[in-house]
Amino acid sequence: MANDTEKDGDARFLRRLLLAILVLATAWLFWHLRFVLVLAFGAVLFAMILLAIGRRLQRWLHIPDRLAMSLAILLIVGGFGGVLLLFGAQISGQAEAIARRLPEALEQLRELAERWGLAGWAQQRFNEIASGSSGFGDLGRFLMTLGDGLTNLVILIFGGIFLAARPQLYRTGLIKLVPEGARGNAATALDDCDTALRLWLKGRLLAMVVVGVLIGVGLWLIGVRSYLALALLAAVLEFVPFIGPILAAVPAILLAFLAGPEQALLVVGLFLIIQQLEGNLITPIIQQHAVELPAALLLFSLLAFALLFGVIGILLAEPLTVALFVLVKRLYVRDALHTDTPMPGKDG
Repeated sequence: MANDTEKDGDARFLRRLLLAILVLATAWLFWHLRFVLVLAFGAVLFAMILLAIGRRLQRWLHIPDRLAMSLAILLIVGGFGGVLLLFGAQISGQAEAIARRLPEALEQLRELAERWGLAGWAQQRFNEIASGSSGFGDLGRFLMTLGDGLTNLVILIFGGIFLAARPQLYRTGLIKLVPEGARGNAATALDDCDTALRLWLKGRLLAMVVVGVLIGVGLWLIGVRSYLALALLAAVLEFVPFIGPILAAVPAILLAFLAGPEQALLVVGLFLIIQQLEGNLITPIIQQHAVELPAALLLFSLLAFALLFGVIGILLAEPLTVALFVLVKRLYVRDALHTDTPMPGKDG
């Protein structure tokens, strides 16, 4: 009897040890594959866009799923192609003008700094910029980074197409990885994430369009050259919270210096006004039908994902935070703590 008890104890210890090793090995694997996992999450977002467009087409045209998805892909490709065809030459010319005139704008900024008695500080900053941007090694690293980014973009797009082609297959396979007793909760959590991310995508895309149009019209009224390219840049960078609007304002302000400090001040005022409109009017209106994240949570999430994943972490910080926010509310607050909490798109 004692031997049997001792054997049972050894067996339990061995099972726990193997389980602990499995958990640590899985955590180690996930850590080393974290970039791939984030890239897969980006593919999921692109698949959601395709599915949203495909479902609309299917409902409007009464066509099969596969045909609707093919039309959604063609619509996105055709939309980008149409924009490039209509505005590509103008945007390309304005982008070249920006690149050509930025050194002149920086030089005027340095002269202005000298007049204000900041010559030493300004010279040090410009020397840092010059030393960091010169040399074939830095150019090679930039080209390698650009190439990696384009490769990741292609992988993300094709991954999104594959996911959108058979979404139920991947959803079912993911749920089957969970123990049978918890599969109902896992399915509900995935549905909640799907709802929240769709609402977030809708709100973010709408905010990008509104901000891009306002910036473009404002720069055109002020008389800033290359207003179309700058507006497009502002719309794209609006995807990145906090940092994006600041990065979008820098080239516009520098180019405005070429026409004088007065125009630069007008551009600064334009960006400040639009950011105030976005924070106090546009975003609250959109968030009535989207997902509202606490600002502090979003800020620290942005810093954390930037440290963990680099540039792609910055780009996907907000949707990743939305997904984790919903999972914590569903799986921990509701299911584990049995505390009622509203879910985006389902509760008030």
